[in-house]
Amino acid sequence: MGQLALLYLFLRAYILVSIPVDKYENRRHVHVFPRLKGARAKHSVAKVWLETNGVPDVVIYESSLSTKENELLVQIIRENWAYIDQQLTKSYEGIKTEVKEITLKK
Repeated sequence: MGQLALLYLFLRAYILVSIPVDKYENRRHVHVFPRLKGARAKHSVAKVWLETNGVPDVVIYESSLSTKENELLVQIIRENWAYIDQQLTKSYEGIKTEVKEITLKK
C-alpha cells in the first residue's frame, strides 16, 4: 500500500492510501483511512474516485463520513489533485511515495 497524503479535517486526521491491485480497476481512486495515534486504522471510511476517462473528476464513491466531511474531503483533494495523482502514479509503478501533510486552504 502506498500512503499518499495526510489530511486534516476538523480535528481528525485521515490518510489517503492506494492499494496496488487497484491499478487494474477502471477509475483511479484512493481509500481514506482514519489516522489513530500515529497509525492507520484497519478499515477505510471512504473510497474516492479521482478521475473519469483520464480527466480529473473527484467523486465520493462510498463513505461513512458526514456530509460536511465528504464536502471538505472533495475540496481538499481537488485543491491537491496534481500532487495526489502524481503520488498515485508512483504507487502504481512500485515507486516509493512521499507523504505530504495537507490542510484546507483558507
